[in-house]
Amino acid sequence: MAKTKPFVSDIENIRKRARQDIDKGAITAGYRADRGTVVKLLNHALATEIVCVLRYKYHYYMASGIHSQAIKAEFLQHANEEQGHADLIAERITQLDGKPNLSPDGLLSRSHADYVEGEDIVDMIKEDLIAERIAIDSYREVIAYIGTDDPTTRRVLEGILAMEEEHAEDMNTLLEQLGKKGEPAKPSPARKAAGKRG
Repeated sequence: MAKTKPFVSDIENIRKRARQDIDKGAITAGYRADRGTVVKLLNHALATEIVCVLRYKYHYYMASGIHSQAIKAEFLQHANEEQGHADLIAERITQLDGKPNLSPDGLLSRSHADYVEGEDIVDMIKEDLIAERIAIDSYREVIAYIGTDDPTTRRVLEGILAMEEEHAEDMNTLLEQLGKKGEPAKPSPARKAAGKRG
């Protein structure tokens, strides 16, 4: 049987600390992270999300071909979800008493992801997959850096990370479904064998 750990809190001390520096809003004496560094990291994540929105939107408008309608719908959905991520990050920056950097000047230099248009629909999907993989590793590193020092920011980023992983899987699935020239991909030997059994 597991031993229970008693919860002991000095509520009087918490109340006293809450009255100090009230102008800092949600940033209490218990906030342990380096706020300036966290805001800087979040602004880099914000730039990455904005670049991803722009790339997905470009791909949405420029994708063409026999299979493009379903793929365009996926691009648009991802663009909208990336915009949602940008909004969450900007909101968290302001909660930390920072300023979201939405300036177009230097946007690409702040972003971890590149803005690559792609030559055709397959290139577009590949570039989106690459950008998602960059975002996944970037978010993992920021989450590891934050650790338990800022649980709210960590949870926000963990939610975004889960969505980026889903986006990467979506792009990978699209690549599997398309051949090198935008035609339906030939089924893999494993899929052929599974199809013969069913």
